Amino acid sequence: MEENRPLNLDLWNEWTDINAQSALYRLEEFKHGENKLNQLEREEVGDVNGRSLLHFQCHFGMDTLSWARLGAQVTGVDFSDRAIQLARELSRETGIPGRFICCDLYDLPKHLEEQFDIIYTSYGVLTWLSDLTRWAGLIDRYLKPGGLFYIAEFHPFALMFDEDAPEPRLLYPYFAKDVIVCPIQGSYSDKDAPMKTKESYEWQHTMGEIITVLCQAGLRIEFLHEHPFSVYQQLAFLQPNAEHNYALPPDMVDFPLMYSIRARKPA
Repeated sequence: MEENRPLNLDLWNEWTDINAQSALYRLEEFKHGENKLNQLEREEVGDVNGRSLLHFQCHFGMDTLSWARLGAQVTGVDFSDRAIQLARELSRETGIPGRFICCDLYDLPKHLEEQFDIIYTSYGVLTWLSDLTRWAGLIDRYLKPGGLFYIAEFHPFALMFDEDAPEPRLLYPYFAKDVIVCPIQGSYSDKDAPMKTKESYEWQHTMGEIITVLCQAGLRIEFLHEHPFSVYQQLAFLQPNAEHNYALPPDMVDFPLMYSIRARKPA
């Protein structure tokens, strides 16, 4: 992980500026009051008013500050210094209170002490983590007794496919143990954006691994939901649906595109 971190950091610093200007992120709409959270996570997390919320891998803070708009007292963490700089600028510009910490997630105990009512993370986060056992340990470390953990994420089965292929084509192994080197062209929000960084270093985690590390950390799983839709066009052959998400074409055998997990730390 350590040897790949500077290269992934360069990537995410570049992506921050590209994503902030993209139509996918709708930054100006957010500044004018739009809540960035999807209906899925708002419904499954529930009421956050007056509760403390820690957001792992928060990027430039739009989701974090969207939880604050719903009444949460928020702290966001990300390793990209450019993303955290922009998150702090957004907090000041919009007047939405939020604390943002720039550090590698695994180094968070060097920067943060208190525990939280809710830990939240979402969409394209686990693939950047080499060690899920340490990740689950951090959830246990920062969650109050009785507190809630929630993740909405792209399904590890869907991550096996070539995202740019016009029809389903398996590219990555499901049970990969070693780091996966992926070629980079633009950002997921703008494929045509010029990039200096040409590769990313990522890890595949199976559904069994994800559930197991959460259980071993002492969390009680309240639900695991698998979803036949995605919140954005993660694969080129997905089509928009009536719910403003993306789904497989109707003539294709379906498979899960995302999942969500809610778990609780025993009181």
